[in-house]
Amino acid sequence: MDISITKMSSKGQIVIPLEMRSNIKEGDKLVLIKNKNQIIMKKASEMDKSLAEDLEFARRTEEAYKRYEKGEFISMPADKFLEELKKW
Repeated sequence: MDISITKMSSKGQIVIPLEMRSNIKEGDKLVLIKNKNQIIMKKASEMDKSLAEDLEFARRTEEAYKRYEKGEFISMPADKFLEELKKW
């Protein structure tokens, strides 16, 4: 495992140390994934389709949860919900 240290500028920019960017070139898109105490960076071109789909699902789930917390969802009994599903 390679480890290196960098810092963030006042503009929110970071420099990827030379030894960490051997296969990254100017213009490459990078994906950043953040959880509680970690940030993972990966070249977008190396993401497989299922990971991209998983990230999109996670993004949509997070948006839905935020709407739920704001009270923007409709509450209904399970039997009525199942009837609504049949209409789809």
